[in-house]
Amino acid sequence: MKSTLMTASAHIITAVIGSGVLSLPWAMAQLGWIAGAIALVIFSFITWFTSVLLADCYRDPTTGKRNHTYMEAVKANLGGIKILLCGVAQYGNLIGASIGYTITTAISMAAIKRSNCFHKHGHAADCHTSNNLFMTIFGLIQMILSQIPNFHKLSILSFIAALMSFTYSSIGLGLAIAKVAGGPHAKTGLTGVPIGEGVSGSEKIWKCFQALGNIAFAYAYSVVLVEIQVSWLFFDNLQIYEHESELCSYRGIKI
Repeated sequence: MKSTLMTASAHIITAVIGSGVLSLPWAMAQLGWIAGAIALVIFSFITWFTSVLLADCYRDPTTGKRNHTYMEAVKANLGGIKILLCGVAQYGNLIGASIGYTITTAISMAAIKRSNCFHKHGHAADCHTSNNLFMTIFGLIQMILSQIPNFHKLSILSFIAALMSFTYSSIGLGLAIAKVAGGPHAKTGLTGVPIGEGVSGSEKIWKCFQALGNIAFAYAYSVVLVEIQVSWLFFDNLQIYEHESELCSYRGIKI
């Protein structure tokens, strides 16, 4: 796949508008307008700061060679056992993300089936649905797709992923607007869901930590920053190495 400004922008859109944005309304409801807004600002600053650090690590400090992966960046700047630690952390993160997406997909498909059951038989019907079957189906589909040679080099995937990001974000926004337009259904405020009305103190604390985790998960742009920087290849032709991170890498952060 030829790396271009369009493909890089598609990668950034997919990363920024990831599935984590779908949980932000619930997170804000739990934390409230004050703590929720502060958490959003703090995590956005952390993501920006780590992105700037990664942009500075894009080239080897001695040879000027491009570091196309996190492992190469760690090897060039830190070396030693830190390369192994980076690999463990990176692959551990990938495994955790894969498990998380598998569970989330299964829960979503089960929710759709349960919703259809309620519409067909009424809310009093027993519409319990197991997630195990959907986990198996999703896993089998992933195994089949993984057999496609150079699957990651299919440029159309970047644009499909970006389109899907806009699609489900728009659906979530539309459902939120419809919920608000339909009248008050749940109490929340500056400090989030109040304690005492079906929510105990321990549940409030637990849900607040869940909300913080959801917000942190929503800010995942820096995870793919190093790979996105590879897309700005036209700077090689200009031989502008001294200010590349400022002129090239930071442009990706701004997008």
